[in-house]
Amino acid sequence: MPGFAVIDYGAGNTRSVVNACRAAGANPLVVADGDQLRAMWPSWIVMPGVGAVGSAMASLRERRLIGPLEELVHGAGVPFLGICVGMQLLATRCREFGDHAGLNWIPGQVNRIAAEGSGVRVPHVGWNNILVDRTDADDFLLSTGDGEHFYFQHSFAFAPDDPATVLAWSDYAGPFVCAVRRGNIAGVQFHPEKSGAVGRAVLAAFAKT
Repeated sequence: MPGFAVIDYGAGNTRSVVNACRAAGANPLVVADGDQLRAMWPSWIVMPGVGAVGSAMASLRERRLIGPLEELVHGAGVPFLGICVGMQLLATRCREFGDHAGLNWIPGQVNRIAAEGSGVRVPHVGWNNILVDRTDADDFLLSTGDGEHFYFQHSFAFAPDDPATVLAWSDYAGPFVCAVRRGNIAGVQFHPEKSGAVGRAVLAAFAKT
């Protein structure tokens, strides 16, 4: 059975994620359309992301990826990890360049991390530590990421409706959620593929969930 399916929807940092997965000992395969995703039936799915939720959702629809993702992630319970915009896609709505629907896999909103005119530089770019907020025995961040520094590059952050889905926090112009999890569905706001050894450790730990 194949290892990671790295979703290429034209809006992700695909090559860097593939390389990081390989360095973490995984077997990543790039998937660019829904038929290919159904045919391979992966063991894990990783969705990278840069840009904005609205354009990312449009690309997922154009490539007929949403239906197969629903079948695999919701229907079959395949572990899913969204990275940066890939995490924000899990939300119900995103208010970046308008008001856009997300996948609604983890209900919540994606909002700007600092108010216009606050004097805080946006986007948030650079290294920040994270604080893991849960103690699940199978939590892929608990042994690899708690207190560690990861690389961030974002202007918006996910605020889940259910606090129980929050996995970790970071701080920039105040605390923000930097990781979420609901069953087999997880997301991280930081970029593990740009975070060196600790990022590779997170990807390797995710592959064991």
